[in-house]
Amino acid sequence: MFDKIVIANRGEIALRILRACRELGIKVVAVHSEADRDLKHVRLADESVCIGPAASADSYLNIPAIISAAEVTDAEAIHPGYGFLSENADFSEKVKQSGFVFIGPNAETIRMMGDKISAKKAMLAAGIPCVPGNNDPLSDNDEKNIMMAREVGYPVIIKAAGGGGGRGMRTVHTESALINAISMTKAEAGSAFGNPTVYMEKFLEDPRHIEFQVMADSFGNAIHLGERDCSMQRRHQKVVEEAPAPGITEEQRKTIGERCAKACVDIGYLGAGTFEFLYEKGEFYFIEMNTRVQVEHPVTEMVTGFDIVKEQLRIAAGEPLSITQDQVKITGHAIECRLNAEDPKTFMPCPGTIDQFHMPGGPGIRCETHIYNGYKVPPYYDSMIGKLIAHGEDRKSAIARMNTALSEIIIDGIKTNIPLQQDIMNDSAFGIGQQNIHYLEKKLGIH
Repeated sequence: MFDKIVIANRGEIALRILRACRELGIKVVAVHSEADRDLKHVRLADESVCIGPAASADSYLNIPAIISAAEVTDAEAIHPGYGFLSENADFSEKVKQSGFVFIGPNAETIRMMGDKISAKKAMLAAGIPCVPGNNDPLSDNDEKNIMMAREVGYPVIIKAAGGGGGRGMRTVHTESALINAISMTKAEAGSAFGNPTVYMEKFLEDPRHIEFQVMADSFGNAIHLGERDCSMQRRHQKVVEEAPAPGITEEQRKTIGERCAKACVDIGYLGAGTFEFLYEKGEFYFIEMNTRVQVEHPVTEMVTGFDIVKEQLRIAAGEPLSITQDQVKITGHAIECRLNAEDPKTFMPCPGTIDQFHMPGGPGIRCETHIYNGYKVPPYYDSMIGKLIAHGEDRKSAIARMNTALSEIIIDGIKTNIPLQQDIMNDSAFGIGQQNIHYLEKKLGIH
């Protein structure tokens, strides 16, 4: 096991990684921007290194600064968390070239799965169903693209091959809008991701978003930890996640989960990862793989009793998976509400000082957050300030416990999305598991 690692992230995920390291006896180096000196994990770390100004580009995305921090503190490995550099193949490569261990998959795998076109081809080869569409980049041949869209059938969606986070995609309902949509998506993709390549898929009208958690070691072993439903979304950003997914049968879980685990072996995957699917009319369609730990990993941990972050560390240190597939048992139901520092109606970010913070408790409640009384939420980063997770013997119990926890939590001094989360927990369609990826936007009147 490692003696010391660098956590190349901030906020609640950095604190989550620190806690896992404490359990395994690993010393922690916290790297932080000038704006994040007072983060909880920075205060709790064995060592801390300031890696630059507040702007992400000058700090959390500054590869030389992060590697230098590992060098000066004599660390052995770097954990990227999620976001920032977690799915950056160049970062993974440079960490390895500098003599450190990257806690995640190798650069080749990140590159392959980060490009949506090569990822689809790899999944089709592994027997995983994909959304109907073309599996090659769209050319500049307008006539060819029009013919392709006719074959796929409208509506279609144009996606950036290097996209993510809900950006770089455009839905097209009519042939007259197609060419302009392709042109605009290419421009947006080139600007946002440095890669103008786009491809076309059938646009599914009312799918759910279901994802499978996988773990793989360096000895050719891979397992899945069941699925999560992440259909409650706003502008392609997840708001509520749960495990297991309502209405998914044991047979479906076994079939798709085993295919995902096999795909991990086929592509030489290492560590924690997530296969994301659209699910409609009883069919799964692969859309992408996230080659990192997910924001919503706690719901899987709650229903399996399995520590995903500790396992990441063990695998990166060269150990085999600590459990086999037949040891994975799903018990009860878990729901996660993302807590954001934002206006619950306009969704505008709401940085500022937290005057009072009270964490909820009770049976089955878990709160993952880095905030505390007097903490100043900075304006420079994502607005998420924590996650509230509720576990119960069944879905109804988990929703009831979440409602209680949301009524108990106090975050004064800034606006948060807690009222929105309470509204969702009491929504009739959500109550019976009937949400799809468009449901929340329709409910909120977002078009």
